This record gives sequence, C-alpha cells and structure tokens, in this order.
Amino acid sequence: MKMNFRKPAVAALALLSLAALAGCGNVSRSVAKDGKSAGELVWPKIGDTTPMHREGSWPSLDSLRLVQAGQNKNQVAKLIGYPHFSEGVLGVREWNYVFHFRTADNPDLVCQYKVLFDEHKLAQSFYWSPASCAEVLKPAARSTAKVEHFSLSADALFAFDKSALDDVKPEGRVQLNRLAKKVLSRGDKVGAVSVLGYTDRLGSDDYNRQLSQKRADTVKAYLVEQGVPAGIVTAEGRGKDAAVATDCHQARRAELIACLAPNRRVEVDVAGK
Repeated sequence: MKMNFRKPAVAALALLSLAALAGCGNVSRSVAKDGKSAGELVWPKIGDTTPMHREGSWPSLDSLRLVQAGQNKNQVAKLIGYPHFSEGVLGVREWNYVFHFRTADNPDLVCQYKVLFDEHKLAQSFYWSPASCAEVLKPAARSTAKVEHFSLSADALFAFDKSALDDVKPEGRVQLNRLAKKVLSRGDKVGAVSVLGYTDRLGSDDYNRQLSQKRADTVKAYLVEQGVPAGIVTAEGRGKDAAVATDCHQARRAELIACLAPNRRVEVDVAGK
C-alpha cells in the first residue's frame, strides 16, 4: 500500500504557520488592558529578529508618522509591516521592530520600535529604544535664514536680444555694482545667491530658455567678477515662466513688447546662513 505523506506535511506546515501568527506571547510584562502602559517594557535583542526580518528594515518616515492610536493590526501592518520578532501577530498585544534611518549625524541610525495594543487589539502606545530615536519623526526644521529679493529689468541690463558680458548697458552695470556691494557687505553671513533669468512670451520656448539662461549666467559672472564667491552663486534660465504681466493683448507689436517688459527680468535671491 502506498502511503501519502503529503497531507501530514501540509498539516504540519499549517500548524507551524498558525503558531508563528499566534506567537509566544508579549515580551514586555503586565501590559495594561487599555494598552497604554506596561509593568515593565522589555526589548528583545536585535539579533533575535526572525530570518525574514534579519537586520530590520528602512521604513518610510511618512508612513511611520501615520501610525496612531486606535488603528488595528492590519492598519499598522500596512504602514510599517509586520513585527520583526517571533512574539506573533494575532493573539499578542505587543509588536517589536528594528528600524534603520539616515540622519545628518548618522548614516545608519538603528532604533527599536514597540507598539502596545489594548485588549481589543487596537494600537494604543508607542515606544522607542533608545528614546532619542523619537526625534526622527519630527519634521525637518525649516530654515529661518532671511532671504532678500532683487528684481532687475532685463531691458535695463542688456541691449535688445543680447546676453553677453560685453552687452551689459552702463545703466545695468550700475545696478549690478550696487547689488554686488550689498552682497559683499554681508560678508560670510551670505549662504547662497540664486540668479534666475526670465523672458517674455514672444519667440519660441527653446530660444527664450536659452536667452534667459545666458543672461542669468552673465549676471552670475558679473557678481563673481566683483568679488562674490563663485561657490555660493547659482544661475538658472526659466524662459517665459512665472510671467508678471499677463494681460497683454495689443495688436501692435511695439505696444505688446512694451506691455510685456516686466516679464523680461533677472531676479536675484540672497539668502543668509
């Protein structure tokens, strides 16, 4: 008689899977019914993660920030995955993770993260080891450096359809000299100088983009020539983008060109440190 070993093997595998889901209980001691505390928080050893989660994971900070009290286990798992240790999934009231993060001070910050669930298996409290790892959830600090904005008329800076350094008008040189002195007067308190060139809508997009880039490059070169450090100055041509004068529909070309004059400009942002 030929014996069928397949069914017992499948049954054994199913039992093992259920055991893994059920787990061997909480790691921490005396988890409160409301899931908001424990008699003693116990952290599993990082080296004891399951083979599937060996060395932990690199979670999305955006997803991690969405984890909150009141979510069920499926909702938590969709955001940050299933626990990294063998405490189980279904019957337990504690999940543990090993997370890696890149920060300004540490390219591989290793943190442990713990979720405690209430008796209804809803997430209620969250912990970090070390506690300082909670800092990774804080949004990046916005720069408070002051930014000064200068807008220079391209018609005053350059001869018509011109962009080279030799094409800068005397009036334009006066404006650029004044700007360079303002930047230099701030000394090492200047963090960045951004030069943006713009054109009007007349002409092709490619041509306008090239012209605006050449003019931005020339203004950058002029500022550097006056002593502004080249390493802090960037130049970008944006063509007809971000038009200032938008209600220009004159039939006569000369009148239309005059109406569109505000769009032909070079803007310079000077940011402090």
